[in-house]
Amino acid sequence: MAIERTLSIIKPDGVEKGIIGKVIARFEEKGLKPVAIRLAQLSKAEAEGFYAVHKARPFFADLVKFMTSGPVVLMVLEGEGAVAKNREIMGATDPAKAAPGTIRKDFATNIEKNTVHGSDSPENAKIEVSYFFPEVQIHAYEWKK
Repeated sequence: MAIERTLSIIKPDGVEKGIIGKVIARFEEKGLKPVAIRLAQLSKAEAEGFYAVHKARPFFADLVKFMTSGPVVLMVLEGEGAVAKNREIMGATDPAKAAPGTIRKDFATNIEKNTVHGSDSPENAKIEVSYFFPEVQIHAYEWKK
């Protein structure tokens, strides 16, 4: 499997709960390494731009309001099959349907406050990573087998 990069966001509810370290540890324990990371307060324009694909959906306004309600942790994770692995670690979007031991099952409140975001495809990962991180801010990681 190829080394990939994916975007991961610890959403405002995760930051508020004080589980940043626990979330990052779960990724690292499964072989995903943070190669860029920063705490940010998204503006309305940033959130609307990032979630523009959902603009016509009924939940769009609530999503933007939630994502701007507090700080988030933006990360680029790197590893073998990073996109699929990240999604597996996060669990289903609806924490009630997420597998035991996943981030969303263990920490999320509901489908709206589901603690984390992760890219859903390698193609979207490239778009999402570049939305928040210029290439110069992403640090190469030397992989040891």
